[in-house]
Amino acid sequence: MFEILLRALLGGLGVAAVAGPLGAFVVWRRMAYFGDTLAHSALLGVALGFLFDVNLNLAIIVLCVGLAAVLVVLQKKHIIATDTLLGILAHSALSLGLVAVSFLDNIRIDLMAYLFGDLLAISQEDLYWIYAGGLAVISLLVIFWKPLLAMTVNEELAKVEGYPVESIRLLLMLLVALVIAVAMKIVGVLLITSLMIIPAATARKLSRTPIQMASMASIIGCLAVCGGLWASYHWDTPTGPSVVVCAACLFLVAYTTPFARSRKALP
Repeated sequence: MFEILLRALLGGLGVAAVAGPLGAFVVWRRMAYFGDTLAHSALLGVALGFLFDVNLNLAIIVLCVGLAAVLVVLQKKHIIATDTLLGILAHSALSLGLVAVSFLDNIRIDLMAYLFGDLLAISQEDLYWIYAGGLAVISLLVIFWKPLLAMTVNEELAKVEGYPVESIRLLLMLLVALVIAVAMKIVGVLLITSLMIIPAATARKLSRTPIQMASMASIIGCLAVCGGLWASYHWDTPTGPSVVVCAACLFLVAYTTPFARSRKALP
């Protein structure tokens, strides 16, 4: 039991530490629906991984990254409104994934674990994927922090300053796709985006600078993981949803306590 809990804790903390800073950009740029679209497509990656007998983590990463690239191309063509496009892709990918899973007769799949996460089932291999992917995401965020922030504040001004806005936007979407792929085991397809959005939204109230918000979001996410694991262990509740509920409680505390109300949130 100790080894199971330790792996779960390490996996959850690894994802939360990376999802925090990236979630800050998701909140700033109002990309929550984009994150949901990629998250819903992750189940299709699971089905394809079983179908072609490849590593599930790799299949999910390839599919999410590929879908992010497709979204960028379709957005540039201005075929339909972005929110409509995201809605079509999100529900189509999730439905296609569920249909594909139903055809895997010879393979038993715990669908609930993929939909809502199974933090306690994290393996040593999953930890390698989480920390390798997390290290790559954090490294790229540190390297491209200034152009990412400039693009978030004002894209036209970022172009004037010489930043390749289109490439930076694509990079941000690919980073979101990578985090969603490695975080799927933690909170599942339906709750992945919450692990990025809720800690970042909470940190927004408690921070005065973008760097403070990114750092605080990681800390709040880690606290949510610890609280969710504790609740799951003591009350026998689902681990992934427990983490999200704990994050939501921290959000309520941040926005309802007298000290929090007296602080001005970041725009």
